Amino acid sequence: MNLTHPIIVDAHQDIAWNYFNNGRDYLQSAWRKRRREVIDPVFVQRYGRCMNGLPEAILGRVAIVCGTIFVSPMASKMYPDEKILYETPQEAYEQGIRQLEYYERLATDSERICLVLTQADLNAVLATWDEGKGVPDHRLGIVVLMEGADPILSPEQVEEWHARGLRVVGPAWTATRYSGGTKAVGPLTNLGRALLDTMAGLRMVLDLSHMAPEAAREALDRYDGPLFAGHANPLRFSPDRPDRNLSDDIIRGIAEHDGAVGILPYNLFLLENWRLGDRRDAARMENVITAIDYVCQVTGSARHVGIGSDFDGGFGSESTPVGFETVADLWEIGPALAARGYQPDDVAAILGGNMLRVLRAGLPDA
Repeated sequence: MNLTHPIIVDAHQDIAWNYFNNGRDYLQSAWRKRRREVIDPVFVQRYGRCMNGLPEAILGRVAIVCGTIFVSPMASKMYPDEKILYETPQEAYEQGIRQLEYYERLATDSERICLVLTQADLNAVLATWDEGKGVPDHRLGIVVLMEGADPILSPEQVEEWHARGLRVVGPAWTATRYSGGTKAVGPLTNLGRALLDTMAGLRMVLDLSHMAPEAAREALDRYDGPLFAGHANPLRFSPDRPDRNLSDDIIRGIAEHDGAVGILPYNLFLLENWRLGDRRDAARMENVITAIDYVCQVTGSARHVGIGSDFDGGFGSESTPVGFETVADLWEIGPALAARGYQPDDVAAILGGNMLRVLRAGLPDA
């Protein structure tokens, strides 16, 4: 990676969910969507001020994102107008396929977007960010990640999903048929163990985000493929959320697998007892850098931490540290790391190189 002009890998963006639930077209600027949405204060209160859009991603040197397939169980419905819900595995499957098709359509409709299915695809996207390339040359690569595995009808169906382009699977959001999760703790189920075995055979990336601690620990013992926690912060800074953030032993387990932890610039996971409506400026860039540095201290190096913004994942800029208005502002993490004393190679690794390493390990050669 070019250490003078590194790129950012964002390991978690709910792009398709935002399109179907909120009418947010990823090809449009976040600022354009925000201006349109401000006339509906109820919408903004529920889903936040928009942060994601392709123009801001390109300007902020976000070269690779993990675009999620996400559907929520009806029992966990958060908002009265929430649309992307399921009651049966078949409903989850149908909605998941619909979101996958949206990513395929994005890549067809925009020459700036590429679906990353292979290492060759990844290399082609990264080449557009080589030194000497300008903004008109840059392309954004999307790696498809499933958050909550219920759209997979059975462990055997993983092969079908893989053939369609799925490369990363997080078994849980809240509890699924495969794993205990956030607000519904529990271990891996027998289906979940079979799911991991099938994924390992395909060398897919396992995402530990949202897995209940006992399920995550079992997965770390069991899974021998590439893995990360694409969007999860250290439990140290938000100890009131033990079913969502990562304890030190799980962080060390991820490092032992040569994985990475994707830090969220999200006040709720950076500050103890912060709640929506509290002062936004309770958190600043310093809190993000401290969370990154904590992972480095726990694991002994800068090799096992990255970024997973989750921007527009049910919250907006009013819930992020001061200075984060759109995805373009992720770039400011680099100078802040340098100011904390991190060397250029470590800055480049944290911004993108560490997540790239894990994702590359989960991609077929061609």
